[in-house]
Formats: sequence, structure tokens, C-alpha cells
Amino acid sequence: MIVLIAIVAAVAAAGVWAVWMLRYRPLTVFAWQTRLALRTSGLHKVLVAAPAGPQTVFAGGGGPVLVLLHGAGGQAGAWFRVTRELAKTHRLIVPDLAGHGASAPMSGPIEVRQMLEAAEAVVGTLANGERVTLVGNSLGAWIAMLIAHRHPERVAMVVCIDGGAIRGPDLSAHLLPKNRSEARESLAQTRDSGREPVPGFVLDDIVRQARTGPLARFAATAASMEAYTLSDAQLHEITVPVRLVWGASDRLVPIEYAQRMLKALPDATLVTLDRCGHVPPLECPDAFLTALNSAVDSSQSTVDSSPTHPGRQ
Repeated sequence: MIVLIAIVAAVAAAGVWAVWMLRYRPLTVFAWQTRLALRTSGLHKVLVAAPAGPQTVFAGGGGPVLVLLHGAGGQAGAWFRVTRELAKTHRLIVPDLAGHGASAPMSGPIEVRQMLEAAEAVVGTLANGERVTLVGNSLGAWIAMLIAHRHPERVAMVVCIDGGAIRGPDLSAHLLPKNRSEARESLAQTRDSGREPVPGFVLDDIVRQARTGPLARFAATAASMEAYTLSDAQLHEITVPVRLVWGASDRLVPIEYAQRMLKALPDATLVTLDRCGHVPPLECPDAFLTALNSAVDSSQSTVDSSPTHPGRQ
């Protein structure tokens, strides 16, 4: 009887804890769920040594290598809605960027240099010498373009999703909201206006994470970021194909940013996704998968980079 009472008490306590987590830490619960989804889609977790410390990576599948790089403040689970399908035809390497998720450093400022070096270490360790397709969303696209510029011999193609390595608008006001109202406006910048409104308790958690989470730690290194942006001349040095996939409803990094890169890159195309915002793999996974598969398939043929080519917009 004592054992039964103890079990009931433990279950009740777990239930209370779960309700509390859902109410006050919904983003943490969402991260747990998405990372579990990566595991159930056939990926396994591995650790890779990097200058910043151990990097957590989810890997699996078979075929040509796709490296999926999430955005600032996110983690590998941001790709959970597309990994099951992609793993059917590709070998996936899905890291937590340095300072995000379970990748070191776990405290202190996060520099672009640390994320770049860590991503290079992940590719160098897990790609087995194969040339990879780098698929990056937002900050992940920035890192992907830097790798392609520094190591074209390692890269078959870059797919930039709502992000890149050229200087853009100051996003700190949108990424680091101080209250519910600012958090609501921040989300409005990143999502299609037709999406369901986000509950207030989720907005509160966004504000909480903006104070101490990866975004705040990354923003603390703003002074050092300029050295890791690429000029138009440097974009012209990127010889691998670059495919730009953009949410048409993205107001955080609008389509004009993509068009600037399109003009400077020697081999690039641009595809827009209707009714989709800044994070297509989460917001419109089906449309994103169609665009990504088309981009990857296009790497098998030579693409005319002239402004009149029908693939350019």
C-alpha cells in the first residue's frame, strides 16, 4: 500500500509539473517535442568536438548529404516537420548551432565565429569527405554562405531560406521583445497574417527567453558581427550554386534582401513561397519541401545565371 501511495503521489506530482511546464515554459516543452520527433524520424544523436566545445548533432538517413542549419534562438528540432521525408532520400546532418540547444558553449556570449567553426567541424567530421548541400534558415543561411565562401570544395550547393550573409536591417528590436506587445509584433514580422494568434502565455515565454536565451547571448556580440558579413564582391566569389527560398510574408527579412543577393551571386535562383513567413520548414513544410527538392534536383544540371533565365525572379 505504501508503494502504491508513493506511485500515485509521484504520478500526481509529475502531472502538476507537466501542467506548470506547459503553462510557464511552453517553448521548452515544444523543443522537447521537436527533438523527440527527430529521433522518431530515424535520426540519432551524436557529439562532435569543436573549438567551442561538444556540438550536439542529429544524423541519419541515406543518400546525398543535406546539412540543415536552424536560425538564431532555435535548435535542431526546428526541422522536425521535414526530416522524416528528407531522410528517405538523403543523409541528414542536423546540428544544434554553437550555443543553442545542447551544443557548447552553454553560457556566455555566442559569436558568429564560434558557430561558423563549430559548423565546419560538424561537416568535416560527419560528411565523410562528401560534398554537402547546406540548407540554412535565417542565421543558418548566414553560416551556410560563410562555409561556401571559405570551403567551396566541401559544398555542392547552398540553399538559403530567408537569410544570408550580407548586411541587413537591425533586427534587435524584433528579436529581443521586452513585453507581450513587443513579442506579438515580433511574431507578426515573421508569420503570415492569416495564421492563428499566439496565446499570451507563449508570448510571455518568448519575452523570458529574450532576456537570457541564445538570442540575447548572440545579440551581445553584435560588435563582432560585421567582420563576418560578405560584400557584393565576396558574394561574386561564391562559385557553388545558391538557391534562395523565401517566405513571401516575411517582414523580418523581406524579399528585397534576397533580391540583393540574387544580383551579386554568379549562380543563383529565387523561389518565393506564398502565405509563408520567416521559418518555412515550420510554417509551410509541404511548400518548403517542394521548393527544396526542386532546388536539389536543379544541382544536377547547369543553370544559366543570366537575369533573363526563367528560374530567376
